[in-house]
Amino acid sequence: MLTKRAYLIPVLLACIAFPAVALAADSGGSLRAAVSDARPAKIAVLRRPVVSFHKTIHVTVARIEAARRTKLHHERRELFASLPGGVSRETLDAIGACESGGNPAAVSSDGTYRGKYQFDYGTWESVGGSGDPAAASEQEQDYRAALLYSRSGSSPWPVCG
Repeated sequence: MLTKRAYLIPVLLACIAFPAVALAADSGGSLRAAVSDARPAKIAVLRRPVVSFHKTIHVTVARIEAARRTKLHHERRELFASLPGGVSRETLDAIGACESGGNPAAVSSDGTYRGKYQFDYGTWESVGGSGDPAAASEQEQDYRAALLYSRSGSSPWPVCG
């Protein structure tokens, strides 16, 4: 039984011999002339397809990211579409108008209270929020304020509640 090593030498010899035989058999010299006239391909010829390929990748990634953001936006909108605890929209609008003039990106002068309902970070986190309340969507701020109102009434907003 022959091993893999036994086949290695004949295969290597064939790889070396066949190109040599092909060059020797070319009696007209056309192969030698073609090889001697050969010029390397210019980089610019290859550059256009590479640039086009990279642009295609960039555009495709941007489209995928946009679709993902749109999907997340719709999911969040559905999540915060209804207000919990039976809190009326009018009640929340009145509190938001009093606290921040209805501006979801409002920040107090010292930076402690943030968003439409002027949450501090601790209160925001206590109703399930994360990150900066002023950076959250208005729908999320409404939802979190309704949660807080259903738990504590108007006491978190002593002036505006």
